[in-house]
Amino acid sequence: MPTSEPPRLRLPPLADLRHHLHLSDIQGLTQLATRGTLGVTGLAEKVQGNVYKAVAAPFGAAGQKFVDSAVGASGVRPTGITGLVYGSIRGVTRLAGGTVDAVLSRVASRVAPQASSPQREAMLSALNGVLGDQLRDTANPLAIAMSLRHDGLSLPLDRAALAQRLPGATGKILVLVHGLCMNDLQWRADNSAAAHEHGEQLARALGYTPVYLHYNTGLHISGNGGHFAALLEQLLQAWPQPVEELSLLTHSMGGLVARAACHSAAATGLLWRARLKNLVFLGTPHHGAPLEKLGNWVDTALASNPVTRPFAAIGQVRSAGITDLRYGHVLPGDTQDTDRFTAAPDRRQPLPLPDGVACFAVAATLGGVSPKAGDSALLGEWLGDGLVPLPSALGQHAEPVRSLSFGPGRQWVALKTGHIALMHSPQVCAQLLRWLA
Repeated sequence: MPTSEPPRLRLPPLADLRHHLHLSDIQGLTQLATRGTLGVTGLAEKVQGNVYKAVAAPFGAAGQKFVDSAVGASGVRPTGITGLVYGSIRGVTRLAGGTVDAVLSRVASRVAPQASSPQREAMLSALNGVLGDQLRDTANPLAIAMSLRHDGLSLPLDRAALAQRLPGATGKILVLVHGLCMNDLQWRADNSAAAHEHGEQLARALGYTPVYLHYNTGLHISGNGGHFAALLEQLLQAWPQPVEELSLLTHSMGGLVARAACHSAAATGLLWRARLKNLVFLGTPHHGAPLEKLGNWVDTALASNPVTRPFAAIGQVRSAGITDLRYGHVLPGDTQDTDRFTAAPDRRQPLPLPDGVACFAVAATLGGVSPKAGDSALLGEWLGDGLVPLPSALGQHAEPVRSLSFGPGRQWVALKTGHIALMHSPQVCAQLLRWLA
């Protein structure tokens, strides 16, 4: 049966959001507001400076007297009235932001930990997806630390504590890995106990014990993959039952993180890699997503004109995780020594699917007709699941060396299904049961 897009978990109105925020969240948002005000001030100064440069250029040396032409300068002279105004705004912003941050930091350290809510988790996940690398680099309390979770709470990677948290643990582990700007709670379509959830369905039908990865999706995929690989090693060592098999169920970016983890585990000799039996990809952009390619084109267009060049900085706020989705970067070398905002061809090192693992790919199309072999690329490019084209989700590429070799019967297309719906679709779950049984 075709499935429609399920209700998405939406952030509550701003007036209600305060009921879900922790004091540390307010501190983190204050830090972001301070950085944002400084950024907007700098943007306005650069735009005005570029206008000054353009107006002064025809007047030669006489015009240059009114422009700060030092390397890296905005063009606005710091000793002039305009420069003093911008400097004053920056000074007041830093003073106010620093004072509020110091007060909130002292108060937050004395407040007992609070329970989180799905609304708060959704807000944090979205912020980390867009700004996650900046949150981490500035030690912002909004930054998500990677963990393995169950029922929305982090699991202790200690055998006795894990046995207490998961008394019904079996020898079959299923780890679910979410995608960009999402979190582990969003594997469930809504907050009701009766809502469909792939992990629980597979647990009941096939005896898996589901565990959920929670991570900062704004970081480089290769880095998240290496950290995930280390966490899986700790999980299997602490598992309270003899481990019979390990399976990974991934959605969107989560599939790239899982491939990066497999590569890292093989390179460092981690033991869990030999226990990995199944790896399932739901809507994974193995060869990139068009929206990030469009974002890169906009960056390039803005940067090509001196007056609009400062506005390119707005698009360049987006995280390393997002820019990794331009081509589907998985390995550290894919982004090393490169400017991730510069337009460049696909220079990824080809990475095949992991050996000895049953790999499965689910793609989706918003249309109601399954594409034929000859027109799948065209339909996928223009339709797909709304975010990821069919060829990318199925691992197909014009260059054979980059194509991913899923075995016969291990590719499947969900009809009338959007990208997010892959996480909740009963028809997708039915296909998973057929594959993993």
